[in-house]
Amino acid sequence: MKFNFYKYQGTGNDFVIMDNRELKVKFTEQQINTLCDRRFGIGADGLMLLENDADYDFAMKYFNSDGKESTMCGNGGRCLVSFAKRLGIIDKETQFKAIDGIHKAILNNDETISLEMQDVSGVNAVNNNYYLNTGSPHYVLFRDEIDKIDVINRGREIRYSGEFKPDGTNVNFVEFKNNELYVRTYERGVENETLSCGTGATASAISASIHTKTDKSSYRIITKGGNLKVSFEKIDNKSFKNIWLTGPATFVFKGEITI
Repeated sequence: MKFNFYKYQGTGNDFVIMDNRELKVKFTEQQINTLCDRRFGIGADGLMLLENDADYDFAMKYFNSDGKESTMCGNGGRCLVSFAKRLGIIDKETQFKAIDGIHKAILNNDETISLEMQDVSGVNAVNNNYYLNTGSPHYVLFRDEIDKIDVINRGREIRYSGEFKPDGTNVNFVEFKNNELYVRTYERGVENETLSCGTGATASAISASIHTKTDKSSYRIITKGGNLKVSFEKIDNKSFKNIWLTGPATFVFKGEITI
């Protein structure tokens, strides 16, 4: 069976996106893994399906490259918003449903997209490290010279540690430089360092606000895949609201594949 697909890139992450409003796309984990394979498939960090929703503009389904349905992806969410605009479903603003709830998004004049993330409550601080859920679970460590850290092996060690069983966690290594945050992320499901992670950038910015004991309400995030901005309202050291993730979402190409 033939399927049309669209390739998008969002700050270092790339995604295969399909229009599934007619619910014809039903892939196995192995098929998704093959689609995302960079040698034998299209190549992507994940697969996203745009589906109908009775109450909102559309629904988002996200699968990691291992084929398993995953939690929220901030960079992917912005790409799906751009795709919805391409399909004529939305114009400048939208509300859509994802696995972690309802998200608002705004298409800005500079071609970036601002995505409202879920409110955060219950940040756990342990030995100057932080664990929180920003739509996906993240562990944040502040370190110097993160360019020298073995992110894959150290991240994998934390991701699979007994503390985070059974589902594991994403792991972010963060460094302060010139009032900006430099972030490297080990992403579960991808099981590797990812060039950028939207929910990880969000978790890093919120953790930085706690770590520095300041009222700073926005951070510029620098990743290997590009730059992001995170803004928020801080209620206290455990509660944050009005959280927005802003960055690009770029159409790469359209294609057709036979499964």
